[in-house]
Amino acid sequence: MRIGELARRTGCDVETVRYYEREGLLTAPERDVSGYRRYQPHHLAMLQFVRHGRSLSMKLSDIRQLLDFRRHPEGDCSGVNQILDTQIARVDEQIAALHTLKEQLIALRNECEQRQTTEQCGILRSLDQSISRRQCPCHRHESGG
Repeated sequence: MRIGELARRTGCDVETVRYYEREGLLTAPERDVSGYRRYQPHHLAMLQFVRHGRSLSMKLSDIRQLLDFRRHPEGDCSGVNQILDTQIARVDEQIAALHTLKEQLIALRNECEQRQTTEQCGILRSLDQSISRRQCPCHRHESGG
């Protein structure tokens, strides 16, 4: 199959396929007499594997390592477990950051409980506080206030 079909079958852009090739996540395909890349079923499987890893927000370096583990099925899987444990820790950090962001947005939203003019809007005034380097309500808890 050509690159366009491979991209279509995996739901990604042609440029993404080329990028993954350059990054070593896909082995280079053979070329036909016209110079076109000719992808085989194993390329499709590799690209689906990479896309699955990316859908789990894994870093390309982690996916590269997982592909290496996959190429050596006789090896110990503790390295695979470590990659997943690290990714789980990253997700926990992201969840905590999103929770903090939500609290900040709620604090900011609470600055304007009623309908009024934008000149009187507590949200806009709070956002303006960063201009004068004053602490805004949404970041008070970060410095212990």
